Amino acid sequence: MLLGGITLCAQGERTPPAASMTHIGKGYELVQNDRFAEAAQEFRAALALEPGATKARYQLAVCLFAVGERDAARKEFERLSKETQNDASVAYYLARLDLVAGDSASAIRRLVPLMAHPPFSDAAFYLGSAYLTHGDREQAIRWLRKAAQSDPRDFRIHYRLARALQQNGLHKESEQEYALSTEMREHYNETARQSTACVQALRTVPAGAVEICQRLFDPNDPDKLTTLGMLYGENGKYEEAIEPLQRAAQLDPDSFEVYHNLGLTYFRLKRFAEARAPLEKAVSLRADFFGSNALLGATLYSLKDDPAAYRVLDFAHQLKPDDADTAELLFRVCIILANKSAAADPAGALGFLEKAAALRPGNPELSRRIGDIKTKLSR
Repeated sequence: MLLGGITLCAQGERTPPAASMTHIGKGYELVQNDRFAEAAQEFRAALALEPGATKARYQLAVCLFAVGERDAARKEFERLSKETQNDASVAYYLARLDLVAGDSASAIRRLVPLMAHPPFSDAAFYLGSAYLTHGDREQAIRWLRKAAQSDPRDFRIHYRLARALQQNGLHKESEQEYALSTEMREHYNETARQSTACVQALRTVPAGAVEICQRLFDPNDPDKLTTLGMLYGENGKYEEAIEPLQRAAQLDPDSFEVYHNLGLTYFRLKRFAEARAPLEKAVSLRADFFGSNALLGATLYSLKDDPAAYRVLDFAHQLKPDDADTAELLFRVCIILANKSAAADPAGALGFLEKAAALRPGNPELSRRIGDIKTKLSR
C-alpha cells in the first residue's frame, strides 16, 4: 500500500494554489497507473510552486520510496517528520527504510509507538520482521501472528512466522506455517494465471469468456473479486463487473480501488443514482484523485444536483484544468446556477457567470450578461 487513506497535514499548512493543485492532480493520476517516477516529477513541480504543501511532499517521498530512491526518500520523510511532529505514516515509512538499511533496532523504535493505531494494516508485519532480524524471536512471533490475523492471505507473513517459530524450536508449528505460506503463494500464482486466461478469453472469444473468467469469482477473497470486476470493466462487460465489485466492497470497505471501479461501472451503465455513493466513498478515501472527482462531478450533474456538482467539478478542474470534459461540465453548471439565482441573488449569479467566462474567455453573450448584472448591482 502506498497512498491510500493518507490524511497527513502539517500545522498551518495552507491550501495549495490552483497551479500547484494541477500538478498534484496529475501526480495522483500517475500513481494510480503505477508511474511513480513521473508522479514524483509532478509532486516536485507542485512543491516548487508551494514549498509548504505538506501533502505534496509526502506523496513525493512515497513515490521516491516506491522507485527505490531510498536516500532521497529518507531526506523528504525526515523533513516531514519535523514538520508534522512525527506523523504516524511518516514514522512508518522511516521504519521501513531502516529495515532495508539493516537497522532493525531503529525500525523497532519507530514502529512500537504506532501499534495502538497503526497507519497501515501491514505495520505489524514489518514490526515482526524487525524483531526477527534483531533476534527477538518471542516478539517476532507475537507481531507476526497479529499480522496474520489482519491479513491471513499474505504468504510473506506466514513465511516469516515459520522462520521465527523454527528458530524458537517450535518445529511442528513452523512446518504448519511453511505449508500455509506455500499454499498462499500458489494461490497468488493461480490467481495470476486465471487473470491471464480471463483477459485472453475476453479479447479473443468474448462470447464464452464469462465461463472462464468466473473461475476468479471467490466470494471470500476481495482481491480476486476486485481483479475480476476490473477485468470485466476494462473489456466492456459492465453488467458482469457489478456483482464481484459489490461483493469486494462488502469484504473490504476501505478499498479506494473497489469503490472507484464500482462507481465507474455504474456510471458507464448510466445508473447515476447508484454511482453516486461509491464515488463519494472513493473521494473520501483519496480526496485529491482527479479521476474519482471528475466522475463524481459528472454523476452529480446527470442527477441535476447542480450545487454539489459545481463544488466537485470546480475542484476537479483545479486538479486538471486541461481536461476538456470536466471544463465543459463545469461551464454548463455555472450557466445553470447563474440562471437559477439571477433574480433572487444577482451577486451570486455574477460569480457563476465570471467563472463561466474564465472557462470561455471572449464569449460576447457572457460579457453582456456580466455587464448587465454589474450595472444593476451598482444602482
